[in-house]
Amino acid sequence: MHSAGRPLRVGIVGYGGAGRGIHARLVREAGHTVTAVVVRSSERRAAAAEDWPGVHLHDDLAALVADRAAYDVVVVASPSGLHAEHATALAAAGVPVVVDKPVALDAGSARAVVEAAHAARTPLTVFQNRRWDPEQLTLRAVLERGDLGTVHTFERRWERWRPVPQQRWKENDPVGGGLLLDLGPHLVDSATQLFGPVTSVWAELRAHTTPTEDDVFLVLHHAPDAAGSEVVSRLWAGSVVGAPGPRTRVLGTAGAYVVTTFENDASPFEVFDDDAPTGTEGWLTHGRERTPVPRAEGGHADFYRAVAAWLLQDGPVPVDPRDTVRTAEVLDAARRSAREGRRIEV
Repeated sequence: MHSAGRPLRVGIVGYGGAGRGIHARLVREAGHTVTAVVVRSSERRAAAAEDWPGVHLHDDLAALVADRAAYDVVVVASPSGLHAEHATALAAAGVPVVVDKPVALDAGSARAVVEAAHAARTPLTVFQNRRWDPEQLTLRAVLERGDLGTVHTFERRWERWRPVPQQRWKENDPVGGGLLLDLGPHLVDSATQLFGPVTSVWAELRAHTTPTEDDVFLVLHHAPDAAGSEVVSRLWAGSVVGAPGPRTRVLGTAGAYVVTTFENDASPFEVFDDDAPTGTEGWLTHGRERTPVPRAEGGHADFYRAVAAWLLQDGPVPVDPRDTVRTAEVLDAARRSAREGRRIEV
């Protein structure tokens, strides 16, 4: 492996909302450098050159692969429908890969990507950055302390008031777009990281303002734990929600944990936090009683710090790609459940 004393050199496929707006920003925040970008738009090429002086700009993946000395890892931030093709090509070329979620459009394709990387002995991980959310880290600490007693229900909402849809492929691509593939991987991964594997799924998927679903509701039944307790996760994603509900609500025999709002999205529940002390991340609640919970330290740039430790210092893989195959199986089951109107075993 390489010396750990230098910044990670990152190549990015795609320099739009994900490539520039998320990945490049977090790479910089983590102290690393973007050294190569696959981008065709003249406007985005200019943006990449301005953001990263001296960056190598390429028209296609083949040219990037040929420039192998310029980077340590490549981030696949192209539209979702291209993730599997791009990740498989990079893995076959021996290029370490970070794939933005979803890895592929269905579980079979996701499994094929993971198997191709394994066969080529190429490092592969997946951008499940929400594992590093202060909210998720705080909730994990609450659970580990046993503050909620025996948990029976996990609820998470990713709801927005966006009555006029944005004109992007995420809203308009009938194959790779829609909220199930966009936000579903985060919601399902969060639930399974906290409460274990899913045994069955019930789902409703609707489209109000876009060709793809902009209204998602999932009910996940998790496998019982060693004590026989079974958690049910109820997960929402919606774009046409004039009153976004509480971001997170976790119910247990000793109380509840509630996070009211999310990333400055407008919500009528904002007033709940008016008297929250600085550094609060949610509340422990018992009826009308509530106690602020201190925010756990962490952030999304920690994902790229973990990538650097993985590739430059032989650290653990940041996200096991097999986890994302299991997540894809849950999302496939959700599509089938919505289509057939019944609970589907996973």
